[in-house]
This record gives sequence, C-alpha cells and structure tokens, in this order.
Amino acid sequence: MSRPLVEVKDLAKIFDVSPPWLNRVVERKPRQFVHAVDGVSFSIERGKTLALVGESGCGKSTVARLLVGLYEPTRGSVEFDGADTAKTLASSGALALRRRMQMIFQDPYASLNPRWKVQDIIAEPLREHGLIDGVDAQRARVAELLQSVGLTAADREKFPHQFSGGQRQRISIARALATQPEFLVCDEPTSALDVSVQAQVLNIMKELQRERGLTYLFISHNLAVVRHVSDQVGVMYLGRLVELADKAELFARPRHPYTRMLLDAIPDIHMTGRSRTPVQGEVPNPLNPPSGCSFHPRCPHASARCKSERPAMLEFKGVRVACHAVEEGRI
Repeated sequence: MSRPLVEVKDLAKIFDVSPPWLNRVVERKPRQFVHAVDGVSFSIERGKTLALVGESGCGKSTVARLLVGLYEPTRGSVEFDGADTAKTLASSGALALRRRMQMIFQDPYASLNPRWKVQDIIAEPLREHGLIDGVDAQRARVAELLQSVGLTAADREKFPHQFSGGQRQRISIARALATQPEFLVCDEPTSALDVSVQAQVLNIMKELQRERGLTYLFISHNLAVVRHVSDQVGVMYLGRLVELADKAELFARPRHPYTRMLLDAIPDIHMTGRSRTPVQGEVPNPLNPPSGCSFHPRCPHASARCKSERPAMLEFKGVRVACHAVEEGRI
C-alpha cells in the first residue's frame, strides 16, 4: 500500500474569543476559548476525494484552512506527501508546497478581486511562482485554463462582475489549477450557486480529477452533493469527527445516530411515505460544550456513560465511529 497523500493526526485548533482585557477585569469574567477543531484524524489517498459534512459551525472550514496552512494548528499535525506541512511552510520549501496544494473558496463573489480582469486574476499564481515568463505566454496559459473549465479565451478581458455565480466559481477553479496542484481543498465551492449550476461545476471538478489525478478534500453540508463527488465521507459534530466511512457504506448503513439523522433529513424524491426522524434540538454553544459525548443532549440512544465519557474513535468492519451505543451494540 502506498502512503496516503494527506495524513491528518489528532488535529486541533483553539481560538481565543475573550472580550478585551479591560472588559474582563471590570465584569470579572474569565478568558473564553472555542475548540473549533478537537482531535480530528483522517487520511486521503492519491486521486481520491474525502468529503467532510456536518451542520454549520462544526469546524469543517477550520479543518480546510488548517490543511493549507492558513491557520496554525494548536495540536496535532498535517502531513503532505510524508512531510509535516507546518515545518515545510516555515522553511525554504514553502513556495514549492503551496504550488502543490491550492484552495477553492466558498464565495466566488468575495474570493475574486473585483478591480482585476480575469487575465490578471488567473495569471497571478503564474507570476508569483515564476512558472511562465512573458506576457504572451501567460495569456496563452490563461486561455488554456479558462477553456479547461468551460469558459472561452475572450473571457480574459472581462471583470468578475460581468459573470454569473457559476462562471465566477469556474474562474476560481481555473486560478487554483494554474500551478498544476496535486491537492485541492474545496470549501463548499457550490453552496452559493443554483442547483443546476452546482451540477455543472461539480461535473467539471470530477472531469478535472479524472484527467489530472487530483486529490480533493471537499467540504459541504449538502449530502446530495457529497454522494455525487466523494469516495470517503467524514461526519463532523462540534469540532470532532464522529463517523468516517466509504461513501457507499455510509449511505447504505450509517452507524452513528447523528449520521442517521442527517441522512433522514434528505428530501425523499421517491415519495415512500415512511416516517423520518428529524435532527432534534439545537447545536450546543461551542463556548460551553456538553460533557462526555457532545451529541448526547440530542441523541435518542444516550446513556449515563454518554453524558460522562467522551467516546473514542473505534473501527467496526472498516468504518470508524465514535459512539458508545454502537460500541455496546445498542444500535
């Protein structure tokens, strides 16, 4: 077995969200910390897609930013092709590593400079990494990149506001592909788009993966999208990974109660009329998370052990699950 391209081990990120010092002194309040990501571990094989799903605020986007080095981890490590990314980014190899991994952001309206033409937006990584010299060569390469995502060479001369949301996201993908990366972190790249446009962008991404052997980390809260693009699925809840399985296994036989509730919430296009279990309650306050298993206040299978002891991530028939009820055979 070859080594996975990306290996994440016990990754954690804690943010200090305390009020200013004077406010804390006057109001006699302690410092406050949010455990945005709390002990996440997974790996991604070359040419494969791992999707992370979960409700808003569960830490998916923080994981994405930790992987590409936009945040520094509080604990744990991210290894890319066998090398620790934090050490590499602090060394002379930082530029080479950034060329090999790129990120596609959620909002195409915010991630493109409105004052630059598309030519300058896509050519920027080419200039920064010194990949192509000469204006004519850069223009030719930008034309190739635009055509690879279904746009035309003439679109180089336009500004972002002249495009629809789906076209802007294609420009973002073209910019990410400029350095010929091996690994793309996609932070909800289709959530701001119409459903029909989502399908077009997802098909482009799958086609590019087949052609170039790309490896994806795909962040989403849309399980229908995840089913279309992923090979493996990780389910996150309040900063922790609660289930990690192959796509077919997870959709056919979800183990964790939270995963079951998420799948039950998908609209039923076959009109079977069977009863569904909606996700009960609200996501707890991350400043004051529940003791033990963080899902226990909303879980129909919670026991006294769930309220006091944090479940470990254990493997059951190739599926990793953090759940006392699954471990004890109660569900």
